[in-house]
Amino acid sequence: MEPENLTRVSEFVLLGFSEEPDLQPLLFGLFLSMYLITVLGNLLIVLAVSSDSHLHTPMYFFLSNLSFVDICFTSTTVPKMLVNIQTQSKVITYGGCITQMYFFLFFASLDNFLLTVMAYDRFVAICHPLHYTVIMHPRLCGLLVLVSWTISVLNSLLQSLMVLRLSFCADLQIPNFFCELKQMVQLACSDTFLNKLVMYFVTVLLGAGPLAGIFYSYSKIVSCICAMPSVQGKYKAFSTCVSHLSVVSLFYLTILGEYLSSPATHNAQTSAAASVLYTVVTPMLNPFIYSLRNKDIKGALKRSFEMTVQIGQSPD
Repeated sequence: MEPENLTRVSEFVLLGFSEEPDLQPLLFGLFLSMYLITVLGNLLIVLAVSSDSHLHTPMYFFLSNLSFVDICFTSTTVPKMLVNIQTQSKVITYGGCITQMYFFLFFASLDNFLLTVMAYDRFVAICHPLHYTVIMHPRLCGLLVLVSWTISVLNSLLQSLMVLRLSFCADLQIPNFFCELKQMVQLACSDTFLNKLVMYFVTVLLGAGPLAGIFYSYSKIVSCICAMPSVQGKYKAFSTCVSHLSVVSLFYLTILGEYLSSPATHNAQTSAAASVLYTVVTPMLNPFIYSLRNKDIKGALKRSFEMTVQIGQSPD
């Protein structure tokens, strides 16, 4: 098959999930509900942290950033999928596909770094509690977030520019519900050696590097927990670590599995199902695992609600 010129590529087809007509209303309702829960839950965290001075600490600063990024991360893929289901169209324009891929890579990378920064924050809080405020001062916290944003921007920009140089064949079907980098590269008819080299190098560098940092932080945390004399203190610290590590494991294993697996094992349904775990499920669980079981967040939300009610009941 002769490759088509890149300028003639105007759209891609997102195969997504099942094409069964009877399942479309169910899929639409399911993902709309999950998306609304994700946005509402994470938005409440951002509002609670920003409005309550008691939560102006490094841990909640990173948490609010993570919640904001999770909203954006999910919003890069789910709304387009919902529109496609509702309109019964699986088409996405070439420009829309590149744009979606850019922001998906950006927010996925940023999520990755923020999870690492949060692990480091917990390491300092548990293993060096007396020096916590000195080490995690506002300037360092801001710098960590700024560096995370900068690296994420550069990574997504590099990967997107690498895709722009590719030419595509007539078969422009992407076996997923969004424009995923690896699958787009596999559709190209031109030489993709450089793209694959950069893609796998960045995956190892920006995936294994932060993951190693997380494991190092938690290895130190486990040692500190074992040395704690209080059983209640051990349980509280350990439960916090387990929750965070569960989300980290789900996030990393699904992404790395998607990128490092063989193309022969992929089809539209398996790719989409694996992608749902880290694009929809993980951001949706963030408020429940990190915050809604936290008494400080609950207190902040309660105070915000009471203040809103009082303002609404006050005379003009």
